[in-house]
Amino acid sequence: MGAIIFWTIIRFALVIPALWFISESYSPKYFIVWSAIAIYLIVIHPAIVHYNKFEEESKVIVTSTLCSSCRNFDKTAVLCMKYDKHPTADYIPCDGIAWEPGENERSKNEHIKEK
Repeated sequence: MGAIIFWTIIRFALVIPALWFISESYSPKYFIVWSAIAIYLIVIHPAIVHYNKFEEESKVIVTSTLCSSCRNFDKTAVLCMKYDKHPTADYIPCDGIAWEPGENERSKNEHIKEK
């Protein structure tokens, strides 16, 4: 996730000086249109594509690993907050030893205890 943000900022930092350089060539009414198109095509659209790809790759980890039910797991970054490592389908940072029930697991256990 951090790489997506990093490269979006880099692309934006490259587009702004390029647009400033080009601004001398176009009249203001066309420059605004060209700027909007350039920012969308070079900055926004690639960020959206990379984010969708990141979500698709992370779907398996978020839905079917032991880490996804741990309270130390951050679903938005697919990150074990305790060990600051990214789990994969084949790798669990703590090997299940430091697993702690998350909010969903706690509510399931409390519901079972009530019955």
